[in-house]
Amino acid sequence: MKTGRAILAAALFCLGSAPTLAVSQNVGILQSEILVVDPERLFEDSDLGRKMLSEYQAERETLAAENQELAAELEAEEQRLTDIRAETSPEDFREQADAFDARVQQIRADSERRVRDLERKRERMPVEFLNQVDEIILDIMRASGGVVLMDQRSVILRAEAVDITDRAIARINQEFGGDADLQDE
Repeated sequence: MKTGRAILAAALFCLGSAPTLAVSQNVGILQSEILVVDPERLFEDSDLGRKMLSEYQAERETLAAENQELAAELEAEEQRLTDIRAETSPEDFREQADAFDARVQQIRADSERRVRDLERKRERMPVEFLNQVDEIILDIMRASGGVVLMDQRSVILRAEAVDITDRAIARINQEFGGDADLQDE
């Protein structure tokens, strides 16, 4: 009987202490094979994503200012042509007007190309962002025992605990926060 109680006590001790050890080793870290993340929020709320968006916005504003400056120059040139039309021979005026038109067309094509390039850059930003932070996300997955990471927009119902977005943002801010330079520019 004593032997039976000793075995039962040992078993209860082992059962009682095993989960405590597992929990104490992973305090605050959920263990789940399936995790979710909100990639939009990750990009928009992290320091790195904000910096990328801020740099894009600055490029966009610079491009807009350059386009306004060019438009003002072209308006002035057009006015000059209008002013000299009466005193210029038709052949000479036609030559100047054609040169002006060619310049306008070239500027317009260059401007449209630059705008398209900038918009393509903006469209690629979330992918470039994820490429820069993939090691951080993988580290969080490993620490959580995760083998699958899903976009939270694809999940119909989930326990909030499997969402690693806040933890990932904190780690990204820790890694890339402040004045850290962007990689692969």
